[in-house]
Amino acid sequence: MNLCWSEIKRKSHSIRVRLEALSDNSGKLQLSLQEIIEWLTGKDEELSEQLPIGGDVETVQQQRELHQAFMEEVKSRGPFIYSVLESAQAFLTQNPFEEVEETLADSKDASPRRRALNVSRAVWKQASVAGDLWEKLTARCVDRQRHMERTLEQLLQAQAAMGGLAGALQQAESVRDSWEPVGDLFIDALQEHIDATKLFKEELTQVKEGMKHINDLAHQLAVSDVHLTVENARCLEQLNSRWKLLQSSIEERLKQLQDAHRDFGPGSQHFLSSSVQMPWERAISPNKVPYYINHQAQTTCWDHPKMTELYQALSDLNDIKFSAYRTAMKLRRVQKALRLDSLLLASVVDVFREQALEQLEHSMDVVEVIHALTGLYERLEEERGALINIPLCVDMCLNWLLNVYDSGRNGKVRVLSFKTGLVCLCKADIQDKYKYLFSQVSGPGGLTDQRHLSMLLHEAIQIPRQLGEVAAFGGSNVEPSVRSCFRVAPGRSAIELAHFLEWMSLEPQSMVWLPVLHRVTAAESAKHQAKCSVCKQCPIKGFRYRSLKQFNVDICQTCFLTGRTSKGTRLHYPIMEYYTPTTSGEKMRDFAKTLKNKFRSKQYFSKHPQRGYLPVQSVLEAETVESPGSSPKLPHADTHSRIEHFASRLAEMENQTCTFFTGSLSPDESLDPCGGHSQEQNESPPSSYGED
Repeated sequence: MNLCWSEIKRKSHSIRVRLEALSDNSGKLQLSLQEIIEWLTGKDEELSEQLPIGGDVETVQQQRELHQAFMEEVKSRGPFIYSVLESAQAFLTQNPFEEVEETLADSKDASPRRRALNVSRAVWKQASVAGDLWEKLTARCVDRQRHMERTLEQLLQAQAAMGGLAGALQQAESVRDSWEPVGDLFIDALQEHIDATKLFKEELTQVKEGMKHINDLAHQLAVSDVHLTVENARCLEQLNSRWKLLQSSIEERLKQLQDAHRDFGPGSQHFLSSSVQMPWERAISPNKVPYYINHQAQTTCWDHPKMTELYQALSDLNDIKFSAYRTAMKLRRVQKALRLDSLLLASVVDVFREQALEQLEHSMDVVEVIHALTGLYERLEEERGALINIPLCVDMCLNWLLNVYDSGRNGKVRVLSFKTGLVCLCKADIQDKYKYLFSQVSGPGGLTDQRHLSMLLHEAIQIPRQLGEVAAFGGSNVEPSVRSCFRVAPGRSAIELAHFLEWMSLEPQSMVWLPVLHRVTAAESAKHQAKCSVCKQCPIKGFRYRSLKQFNVDICQTCFLTGRTSKGTRLHYPIMEYYTPTTSGEKMRDFAKTLKNKFRSKQYFSKHPQRGYLPVQSVLEAETVESPGSSPKLPHADTHSRIEHFASRLAEMENQTCTFFTGSLSPDESLDPCGGHSQEQNESPPSSYGED
């Protein structure tokens, strides 16, 4: 028993000695770790107090120097911290501990082993906290150093960029301040100033990129929680304001120059303002379409005052009973008023080529139409060697083209419409007109199909439509005319020029007004040594109509076309039309026909009517019903400039195809499919006085 007790006392003493040694070592280690934790916590707070980073170069440089000193201080403390942490690691290696469910505090009841485990656990916790704080502080120091370096670099770039931009803007502003007012510039120099302004704008591309770069730098600094100083922010704001003002000045200058060039330059409409006289003023709508202001009546209208007078004068021709002649004579007046009767087809084609008017589906705006018309009339003036009122002619022709092809005043005219309108009224042989118009709708192989022929006839029929005469020519429906053309060449999906000319020689209903216009033109200079049996005019001027039933019965064009007769003169017998003086051979032939007709009865003439132009289905008829081939319409002249027809049948067929009217028909009106009058609903022109 004594031996056992002695052994127990010896072991207890040994354990007590070891615990006392462990307590001494852990106490010193814990004091060092606690000191490190407090020091690292203080330095972390000190590092946080260095924020925010300044917004100018000088401040950031000072902050960088302070931070470098701070980092040196932290770095110098590193060896001590590492040695303490290594001591803690060695201590924990010698005195490991295991995690238990419940940690007991130091007390008299705690066993020595439990107290040793508690000491090891406390050292481990302090070492872990100190290690984490050290890693966090060193990482924050490095990040802060990089942030300052990057911020300093961006601020240096911004400072240099602001200095360079200030100088560039000053130079640009001096150029801007040297600009002359647009109103003081010569018209011929407007294009040069436009080009110079555009070049100046391009030269400022580097300034534009510099402003974008400096604004991007400011944005990046703001995202990094670096805000520019008040001075730098004010400088940047001033640069942006000056740049925006400069840009606005350039755009405004360019707009003023372009508007002036458009309104007063070579391609402008300014020169057309002289086409009207007071109290009229020529104005331009937003889509470049001209309209006219009457300051005296305080009204506006789309039509040129001279065009209005022309339309009013055309009402005198409404007494002509035959629609083809009525239309042709109205167009002849329009043709002469627009001076298109002197414009050669070759000149028209040359101008088309110069203006590159090749795409038929392309739409021309008003400025393009004016430019082309100006070229036409300038060429006409050069060819004739006489002065022409070009502004008036261009404005009148533009007005007519818009009335025909853009009655809604949208400001667009198709190239095919423009070509068709001018070619139909220019000075040329009718066969040459047919050939040119066919070439516009034919393909590379010289063939055209029904679709393209429909396009051509649609454009052509708009001319009599604008005069209110479309119902007499089959209406606006051109499909029957197209079908009749392809019946001349049966079994073909496309026709060639020869078949087109053959069809045109039959004077189809939709196009009969064009050859009649040419006969009216030729008849103007004709004088016939004969006396009118109705009005006694001698010699007869223009058309001469000779009866082939009665000897020595001649009628002038006025009496015949208006239906005037005298006692003993009848218009229901065969009559021959001439628009050139008769030859002796023609007189003998007419004498023989008259003698033959003397022995023919009235029933003979009713059974053998002379067909007029090629009949087609009218819009008055059903779509599926073909026009009867025995229904003659208007008088037809053969290639020798003569026609033979029954006057009574003419009047009868005129009444079948359209309704005659004796009242005044405005050129702005058209006949509806039932033969009545219908007013086109066009948009009203812009008005300076409200409703006109």
